[in-house]
Amino acid sequence: MPAPLKKQLTASLQSGFVLKRSVFQQCLELYPMEEWDLMMKKINKLNRFVKKNNDFIRRFTAGVKVVEVDALGRLLVPKDLVTFASISKDVVFSSAVNIVEIWDKDLYEKSISGEDMDFADLAEEVMGNINDDEDGIS
Repeated sequence: MPAPLKKQLTASLQSGFVLKRSVFQQCLELYPMEEWDLMMKKINKLNRFVKKNNDFIRRFTAGVKVVEVDALGRLLVPKDLVTFASISKDVVFSSAVNIVEIWDKDLYEKSISGEDMDFADLAEEVMGNINDDEDGIS
């Protein structure tokens, strides 16, 4: 784990992390335990007697592993998750607000290249209606 990232996650090092498959991308998601607990509180509110909810929970938690960062800043990624994310030699750690995405470098570069989407259109669609600051700047 890069030293600057390890430093930012210092408060979470004691509690540990949850590592899982991403829902939308071929990467892994590293949740500090506090964030994972918040996510599980949301998921636990789902009615398990609704088939879609039950299917979602099963798929969302498939391959979930509790992991720790050792004293040297190393994170052991289980083989099944390495295979899922097609991680080879070079790895990218990417901040995703409250979690960290872990990518194979080539797949990460391809995902942000913009070849399959117009980022300006995406930004407008996702963030264009948010204006909750008094100064009128989102």
